[in-house]
Amino acid sequence: MQHLAALRPERTEIMDLQKTRESRTRVTTALLFLNLLCPSLWAQVQSQPSPDSKSQLPMATAGVHGAVFDANHRPITAGGIVDNGPTVFLDVAEKAGLRSWQHVMGTPQRKFILETVGSGVALLDYDNDGWLDIYIVNGATYKSLRGEEPAPHAALFHNNHDGTFTDVASKAGVANDRWGFGAAVGDFDNDGWPDLYVTNFGKNRLFRNNHDGTFTDVAEKAGVTLGNWSTGATFGDYDGDGYLDLFVPGYVHYEIEHPPVPGSPIVAFPICQFRSVNIMCGPRGLQGESDHLFHNNGDGTFTDASKRAGVDDPHKYYGLSSVFADVNNDGKVDLVVANDSTPNFLYINKGDGSFEDASYEAGFALNENGHETASMGIAIGDYLNNGLLDLCTTTFSDDYYPLYRNDGGGNFTDVSYQARIAETTIPFLGWGDGFLDFDNDGWKDLLFANGHVYPEVDQTDWGTTFAQRPLLFRNKRDGKFEVVAAKKGTGLASTFTARGAAFGDLFNDGKMDVVINQLGNVPVLLRNVNADQNHWMGLKLIGGRKSPRDATGATVYVTAGGLRQRQDVVSGASYASNNDSRVHFGLGAANSLEKVEIRWPSGQLEVVRLGAIDRYYTIEEGKGVVGNPSQAKQNKE
Repeated sequence: MQHLAALRPERTEIMDLQKTRESRTRVTTALLFLNLLCPSLWAQVQSQPSPDSKSQLPMATAGVHGAVFDANHRPITAGGIVDNGPTVFLDVAEKAGLRSWQHVMGTPQRKFILETVGSGVALLDYDNDGWLDIYIVNGATYKSLRGEEPAPHAALFHNNHDGTFTDVASKAGVANDRWGFGAAVGDFDNDGWPDLYVTNFGKNRLFRNNHDGTFTDVAEKAGVTLGNWSTGATFGDYDGDGYLDLFVPGYVHYEIEHPPVPGSPIVAFPICQFRSVNIMCGPRGLQGESDHLFHNNGDGTFTDASKRAGVDDPHKYYGLSSVFADVNNDGKVDLVVANDSTPNFLYINKGDGSFEDASYEAGFALNENGHETASMGIAIGDYLNNGLLDLCTTTFSDDYYPLYRNDGGGNFTDVSYQARIAETTIPFLGWGDGFLDFDNDGWKDLLFANGHVYPEVDQTDWGTTFAQRPLLFRNKRDGKFEVVAAKKGTGLASTFTARGAAFGDLFNDGKMDVVINQLGNVPVLLRNVNADQNHWMGLKLIGGRKSPRDATGATVYVTAGGLRQRQDVVSGASYASNNDSRVHFGLGAANSLEKVEIRWPSGQLEVVRLGAIDRYYTIEEGKGVVGNPSQAKQNKE
């Protein structure tokens, strides 16, 4: 057991750590060559059970760390609260009307893995009124699957423009009524209205927007229902034909009639334990599901192009989240996949309808220790303001959250310890995450939504808890981050059983807010009330004839106050969630824009001149600003 201060290494420990890292680098290199030279042998190594034949480490991918408590002997995952500090976020979910709805997933005992990973949340302006609405995915119960009780429904909270929301899911036809996990937003038919893809245990749904506040499930006709267990999907135009394609990761192959009971033929281990405590089994020791890439045919249907494109995951790793984004700056979207307890994927777009698996050579498959991580969420953004997209994934407790710095050319380095986020995150178990500029100073910060998977941890002295507080790291502008104090009575000091998290400006006041979907609990709406007076600017993009209509895949560079920033329009990311599709830029003290450059998915580069700041603009490819700029409306609820 140790206090938080004990996590800070002394000088001798740092020297030992450097030697260890050199050794780990050699291990990583050896693993890379094993994968490249003999992929079949590597697959066999990855599939082997733990050397301990009587137990397994179901999700953890690192060694056991000592418990961390605060000065009041509270586990740091729920403690470490301070009386003084900045008030950044307040949970206004009840005032906003979100707590009329509750997430349901299996039983409170969380006996099986199907009940533990929770669901995502998507932010989208489904009625095109200029205000973000909230879609929250729900799970189900075993009785509802058998038709013995009504199925829990998803929520579509319509933004009332006054700080409140109204659930219109049933009226809109998006209740789902299946065991749901993820949501991704994309205008797949290029009609100017956002559509919604919902992943489930069982058949997935593709809700086409009818332009009148309702949706129609067209998944069967479109050929994208799949089956069994799908997770965090993403839309992106990988072949440059102007239509959004769809990637869907597969997680665990699961059968309700044959659950993964320890010692059963389905589980590779006779006993499932974590720290000598019996817990639910998985994902290690369970059969995985393949991934799927659906090519958009442009006629409302899709064709499964997974194998041809080289992204079908024949080893059946445990995929949880994904995002299309251009990580090597060649104008083509690449594909990033976070896998649980197995190596991550980074597929580089070759420009011929296929991808190159560069996961190992790019440095994203494993962390700096040469280990796979239990990756749940993906944050993507340019935190160094050097024009390159960096990646950060969340992991299981007893492991740190890896921050992968983009070194150019699609190559990454795990810099978590150098960036000062590793030590703090070790006791936490992370899910949704995102880069966001919470104080509008022009530098992207990091927020992690956390929550354990084993309810049993609350009866242990491990220094962790089932419900955990979020972590916010401020960008220090020198490649390092610092923890923002969890002030008593604020959103950063509250504990949540967090899973999906989505980031966006819900109140059109220029500040980035966060919506969190809790496992078996009510939603969280962290409203950004930070006291900064910095300026900002946001853009909604509309693609032209050769780009997806919602401009997914576009890259925007804004220069103000001598600082050049990058933001990309992406679908998916975080954990099984979808962020605000508008790009948002904090401008600091700058009161004017020097330059706005847009690289459209079509390849066209456009420089746009904008006037006033502190507002949103709508820009259409080749036409510049369309409509009237939307000035921020400061709500004072």
